[in-house]
Amino acid sequence: MQNEETIEKLNALIQINNDRVEGYETAAKETNEADLKILFEGFQQTSRQCRSELSAEVMKFGGEPTDSTKASGKFFRVWMDVKAALSRKDRHVILDSCEFGEDQALKSYREVLEEESALNASQRMIVQSQYDALKADHNRVKALRDAAKD
Repeated sequence: MQNEETIEKLNALIQINNDRVEGYETAAKETNEADLKILFEGFQQTSRQCRSELSAEVMKFGGEPTDSTKASGKFFRVWMDVKAALSRKDRHVILDSCEFGEDQALKSYREVLEEESALNASQRMIVQSQYDALKADHNRVKALRDAAKD
């Protein structure tokens, strides 16, 4: 039972990272701003690394890492907002939409970290480290967004 819960929680985080990779791939292709392309490509790399680490943990527990996304609900709307903002070329709106997506990813990580029984100590360290990396990405987006208001 514990293994199933752990696999479920880790796969939920894998889905978040799949969403980030897919969303930022789209954003990087759609933007003409070189600094945003570089930023979005870096965020994709962060999520690919997170996904790889989480997948290894899922396999250790005999599970199958998910390759799906959460292409419904809030995450889908976030990336549609990003795509719409990109089409208008509005830097502030693009970054605002990205920050909202980052907020959702961080929320998902916090929820997993708050569940005491879902992860062992090693997994908790991995997830906390990933949370910290995603928080740094969030803060970069927020700073750029705030600078774009001016």
